[in-house]
Amino acid sequence: MKKKVLSALLSVAMVATMLVGCGSSETATTGTATTEAAATEAATEADTAEATASEATADGYELALVTDLGTIDDKSFNQGAWEGLTKYADENSISYKYYQPQEGTTDAYIETIGLAVEGGAKLVVCPGYLFEEPVYTVQDQYPDVTFILLDGEPHNADYSEYKTNDNVMAILFQEDQPGYMAGYAAVKDGMTKLGFMGGMAVPAVIRYGYGFVQGADAAAAEDGTNVEVMYNYTGAFAATPEAQAMAASWYQNGTEVIFGCGGAVGNSVMAAAEEANAKVIGVDVDQASESATVITSAMKFLSNAVYDGVKAYYDGSFPGGATTTFTAENDGIGLPMETSKFDKFTQEDYDAVYKKLAGGEVKISNDVTDSTTADLTLTNTTVSYVE
Repeated sequence: MKKKVLSALLSVAMVATMLVGCGSSETATTGTATTEAAATEAATEADTAEATASEATADGYELALVTDLGTIDDKSFNQGAWEGLTKYADENSISYKYYQPQEGTTDAYIETIGLAVEGGAKLVVCPGYLFEEPVYTVQDQYPDVTFILLDGEPHNADYSEYKTNDNVMAILFQEDQPGYMAGYAAVKDGMTKLGFMGGMAVPAVIRYGYGFVQGADAAAAEDGTNVEVMYNYTGAFAATPEAQAMAASWYQNGTEVIFGCGGAVGNSVMAAAEEANAKVIGVDVDQASESATVITSAMKFLSNAVYDGVKAYYDGSFPGGATTTFTAENDGIGLPMETSKFDKFTQEDYDAVYKKLAGGEVKISNDVTDSTTADLTLTNTTVSYVE
């Protein structure tokens, strides 16, 4: 990810994401009346986002979260991060509050972080890679404030410098591992015709896909079956008629399940699956509630990562100045077995493969320099890359 050539690509990704999510932008929740109203709305929409703020102390709110595009009940990064922050805060009687930028720009994020600091924040959680550049700036601007950057590493505008100060914990996830588990489970559940539909071919999406293909191949080799995988990047993170049409054609031609890996691209896949009475694998968070077609999700345990980071801050063991990667080894990824809809793949099967991942017994190639999977050596799987 630390390659300057990715600058333009990721800038396009930022624009695509903003087009999807910025319709509900609001001002930062700084007033008491605003806070109470937002709390009521959040409680109605999601049990896990029951309040926007705890009781303020004389010094304000000690813990803060600045939302990425969307709200704290977005069933994605904001909600996962908020759950981790509030869990630790409630357990330890620490005041907290979230703030929402007016727009998805670097300047707006920096301004909103400033509001959180003015509101008393000693630690600010920033969920999502769109905060990489803002955190690069504010880590120097507020040296006495601690930051948790979720799913990214601080860098300047043109990607020529990456810098993580001691007051920043940068968090990444080993996406190839939940991707591997999703592919492995699908084949173990009896499916032999799979699809991977990613958004943009950025490193995180590529790793998901590479893991998915290799997990499917491992299960096929164990069972003595052959697997076919349709593979495509839509080029954006938006739900589009084109993505839905492609997914529909795959289902029509026999694909049994598609891993919708790219933000709202998954919504296009779900729409096609609903029409075809087919199956979908979700991404990042448990998307079972999004559609009855979702049989499982390749998850990053966002709440665990934030909880651990906040706990480390108060324990005096905050891993600032470095990047922490969450994997199976530190319970950072997985599948939501409690909501998964498998016919054959059991909890015992899940525990066995998870143990192998955590122990390093399973080796996954996650070189993101070739996004097509053409560099993989597969024994029982054929990948058809769709331009």
